[in-house]
Amino acid sequence: MACIIKVYMKRIFKFFSALAIILSCFSACAAQTRTLDSVKYVFLFIGDGMSIPQRMMTDEFIRLSGGGGLTMNSFPNNAITYTRSANSFITDSAASGTAIACGEKTNNGKIGVAPDGKKLESVACAAKKAGKKVGIITSVTINHATPASFYAHNDSRGNYYEIAFDMLSSGFDLFAGGGVAENDKKKSKLYKGDIYKLAEEQGWRVFRNGSFEQLKSLKNGGGKTMFFVSDGALPYAIDDRGGIRISDITEKAIEILDNPNGFFIMVEGGKIDWMCHANDAATVIREVIDFDKAVRVAYEFAKKRPSETLIVVTGDHETGGLTLGFAGTGYNSYINLLENQKCSREKLAEKLSEACEKKPDTTLEDLEPTITKLLGLKFKGDEKKDRLVLTKDEMKELRESFEKSIKSKPRKVAVFGRTLTNILDNKSAVAWTSGAHTALPVSTTAFGAQSKAFNGTIDNTDISKMLKQAVK
Repeated sequence: MACIIKVYMKRIFKFFSALAIILSCFSACAAQTRTLDSVKYVFLFIGDGMSIPQRMMTDEFIRLSGGGGLTMNSFPNNAITYTRSANSFITDSAASGTAIACGEKTNNGKIGVAPDGKKLESVACAAKKAGKKVGIITSVTINHATPASFYAHNDSRGNYYEIAFDMLSSGFDLFAGGGVAENDKKKSKLYKGDIYKLAEEQGWRVFRNGSFEQLKSLKNGGGKTMFFVSDGALPYAIDDRGGIRISDITEKAIEILDNPNGFFIMVEGGKIDWMCHANDAATVIREVIDFDKAVRVAYEFAKKRPSETLIVVTGDHETGGLTLGFAGTGYNSYINLLENQKCSREKLAEKLSEACEKKPDTTLEDLEPTITKLLGLKFKGDEKKDRLVLTKDEMKELRESFEKSIKSKPRKVAVFGRTLTNILDNKSAVAWTSGAHTALPVSTTAFGAQSKAFNGTIDNTDISKMLKQAVK
C-alpha cells in the first residue's frame, strides 16, 4: 500500500512540476507577445519622481477645485511598472532613464550604457534611424539625467559638459526647454568651447532665453533647433507668471516636427522630482498639473489621429515617499488646503530672507504676516473651526525651528521654510517618509494606437522595448 501511494505521489509531483513549467513558459511567452505594429506619431512623457501617490494627490486636488482630473489618469490603459536598477532596489534617474530609453538595466549614475560600459541604443535613436524626426523636451536642463538617457553615453550623469557633446552629434531635430548645464566648463579635459557656440558652428539654430515671439516664429522645415527658455531649468509653475511652459513647447514641437514619416517626442516634467525631494506637496501638485497640460496637447493631437498616434505617460521612480494620509487626520483628507500655498519652498525662503533683512532682530511675530500671506497658516482663531489655524503643538514645533534656523548664524531660512510647508502638508493629510527616492512602482498609462500593450504589470525596460517596435 505504501509503495502504491509512493508511486502516485511521484506521478502527482511530476504532473505539477510539468504544469509549473508550462505555466512558466506561458508566462514568458505572454511577456514576449507584447508586440506592437509601427505607429506614425509616438509621444513619451516622463514625470521625474512621479509615482502613483503624486498622480492621485494631484487628481484629487483638481477634482476638489471643480476640475475633471488629470488627462493622463483618464487614459484607458494602465500598467504598474517596476523601477529597480541593475545594482539597486532603489533607482536613480540615470539608471531609470536609461531603462526607459534603451530597454536595458544599468547601474545608478550611468547614462545610456550597460554596467560594463557597452553603449546602448535608445528608442529616440531607433526612431531617427527609421526616418522619424525626434524632439527632446524637458523642464530642467537638457543634459540632465533623464533627457540625456535618450541621446548620450556616459559612465557618470555628472559629466554634464561631456554629455552635451553627444547632444550635438545625436542627429536629432529639436532640443528644448531648460538650457545646457555647465555649457562652458573650461576645466573639462575634453574642453572644446562653449556648447552653445559649438552648436551654432555645427548648423543648429540656437535660442537662449527664448521668447514667445521666437517660439512662434519657428516653422516646419527650418532645420535642427535648440530652443531654451533659460540657461537653467524653467521656473516652478507655482512661481511662474505667464512664461513659456513645456506645454507651449510641445505644441510647437508637433508643428515643426510633423512630416510624412512621423516623429518621436519625449517630454520630461523634471521639477516634480525636485520638489518631492524638498517635500513640498503644493509645488509638486502645480508641477504635475503643468506636466499634464503638455500631455493634454498631445492628447488633443491624438484624438484627431487615433490610428496613427500613441501616447505613453510614465514616471522614472517615486521621490519623497509621499503618503496620502496623516496620523493626525484619521480617515479625513484636506488636500484642497494646499491651494493656500502661493509659492514654492525656494521662493518662500527668498521672501522670508527679505523679511529678515529688513529687521536684524527678527521675531517669529514679525514673520507671521508673510507666512499667512504665502501659506495661509493662521496664528489666531479657533483651530476646531479652521484647520489653517496653528495648534499649540504646531506652534511649539514652529518656534523650535525658528530658534534653530532663523536665530542661528548663518541663518538657515530653508530649514524654517521646510518646517512651514511640512506643517501645511500634514494639515492637508499629506506626509513624506524621505527626502530621497523610494522603490515604489510607478503607473504607466497609454492612449491611442497599440496602447493596449501597456497593461498589467511591466518592467520599465519594457517601455523602451515596446516603443522601439512602434517607432520602426
